[in-house]
Amino acid sequence: MSTEHQQWLNQLEKRSREKQEKFMNGIASKLRRPRQNHAPTQPFRGAPSFWNELEWDEEKRIQAFTDNFVSVGAHIVRVKNLDEASTFITTKANELGAKYVIRQNEQELDELQLEAELPEVQISVWNSKPDEDWKARAAEADIGVVMADYATAYTGSVTVLSSPEKGRAVSLLPTVLIIIIPVERLHTRLGETLNRFDEAGRENLPAGIHFISGPSRSSDIENDLTIGVHGPGVVYGLIMG
Repeated sequence: MSTEHQQWLNQLEKRSREKQEKFMNGIASKLRRPRQNHAPTQPFRGAPSFWNELEWDEEKRIQAFTDNFVSVGAHIVRVKNLDEASTFITTKANELGAKYVIRQNEQELDELQLEAELPEVQISVWNSKPDEDWKARAAEADIGVVMADYATAYTGSVTVLSSPEKGRAVSLLPTVLIIIIPVERLHTRLGETLNRFDEAGRENLPAGIHFISGPSRSSDIENDLTIGVHGPGVVYGLIMG
């Protein structure tokens, strides 16, 4: 590269930096504060100790989760055990005139005995038949039934992990989603859930970790709130225990 060419590039860079400085100084002036030229020093990394120590008792966790979950349009029902959960699902399926229910392939959900309770409804168990198009089955289902892996009271969110037996489509595609939440899996802070993933290590993480905070809500088009565009429009959380 010639000396003349290098000088020209240096002049372009100088002008560019001068414009950048003028632009940033203008922002600082409009904000009425001194220009920040260095990254601020952070006094700590991660959550502060007082937050890590926050722990609510069971009833407060249940109440906070209920308030947060309901505030975004979801529904909460308290049940004592899987028998009561089965009764609720059966009643709701009959009330909605459901023709097709899909559930995750978990032993706990076997105890719901939905096939016996809903003889006129087609009940499908995720990935129970190798040649089935399970995404299509989930998409046409009226109700999807899943078991929560974790739940967070402070954020009102449920965490559902994916696996060959626990397809993510079961919680994403049906019109109505019913989530069974064992009370012992309901924690105070989201960090209590996230820490488990850190401890497991990256190589042991599932393909999908899904946080569900009520029905699907979208305001992408002209800020017009629409329910049920990207997922179930109706969500029930059954707090069990």
